[in-house]
Amino acid sequence: MRPACLFNVLPEHHAQANALAQALNIPLSHHEQRAFPDGETYLRLKENVQGYDCLVYCTLNDPDPKLLPLIFLAEVLREMGAHRVVLVAPYLAYMRQDKRFVSGECVTSRHFASLLSRSFDYLVTVDPHLHRYQHLDELYGIPSHTLSAASAIANWLNTQDVNPVLVGPDSESEQWVQQVAVDMGVPYQILEKTRHGDFDVSISIPDVETYRHHTPVLIDDIISSGQTMLETLGHLANAGLPPAICIGVHGLFSAEAWPKLKQAHTHSVVTSNSVLHPSNAIDLIPSIATALRQWREV
Repeated sequence: MRPACLFNVLPEHHAQANALAQALNIPLSHHEQRAFPDGETYLRLKENVQGYDCLVYCTLNDPDPKLLPLIFLAEVLREMGAHRVVLVAPYLAYMRQDKRFVSGECVTSRHFASLLSRSFDYLVTVDPHLHRYQHLDELYGIPSHTLSAASAIANWLNTQDVNPVLVGPDSESEQWVQQVAVDMGVPYQILEKTRHGDFDVSISIPDVETYRHHTPVLIDDIISSGQTMLETLGHLANAGLPPAICIGVHGLFSAEAWPKLKQAHTHSVVTSNSVLHPSNAIDLIPSIATALRQWREV
C-alpha cells in the first residue's frame, strides 16, 4: 500500500484530524501557515511528501476564508511530489445555489466545485445537500465518495432511553430519516414543508395519535436558521407529543437558532461533529476512516 499522511488545515479541527489519522494508522503531518500583516497567507511544508497519498482534512462551513489556504496547501503538495491529494470535507459548502433563479445570479455550486476539482484528486464528504443534483459527479470533475450519517445517527439513538418515532421535516429529509428508521427498526413520518422566504416556513403534520406515547426525533441534514425545526416543534407540542430530540447532520446554527431550539419543546438538540459546535454528539470519524481505508486498498 502506498504511504499516506494527513494534513489539517485549521487548528480548531486538530482533534478530529488526529482521530482520523490514528484510525487510519497514518501520521498527522505538519505545515507552517500564518498570515502576513497585509492579510496574505504564508504556507510551507515541513515534511517530505514525495510519492505519498496526502489527505487534507478541512470541513467547509464558513468556506470563504478557508478556501485559499486549502487550495494553496493542495497545490504545494502537488508541487512537492504527492501522488494523490484527497480532500476530506465532512461538510461540503456551496450546494444550495444549484440553479439560476433570476437573471444574473451566479450558480455558485458549480464554480466552487470547479475550483476544488482543479486542486484535488478525490473528495470524501458526508451527506452533501443534494437537491436538483442527484450525484456529486454532476458538479465535480473528480471521483468522490458520499457518506451517509444514518448509521452514526442510529448508533447514537440506540444509546438513548427513548421510544422513538423519527420525523423528517420535509421531503428532502426522507433519505436520511428512512435509512435511520430502517437501521433501527422504528417508525417514521415525513412532514410537508412550504417555504415562503429565507425565514418564513409553514409545515403540515399528519395524524399523530398513533405516536402519542413516542418521543419524536426530528432529523434533517442542516440546521441553519432552525426555523423548520422550530415550526415543527410547535406543531408537535400542540399535538400533545413529548419534547422532541432534534438531530442535524450539519449544525450551522445561524443567528439565534441554537438558544431558540434549546428553549423550545425539545428533549435535546444534537449534531454530528462535521461542524464544531457544543451540540456535537454523533461521531463521523469512524465512518470516514472506513471509507478512506477502502479507497486506499483499491
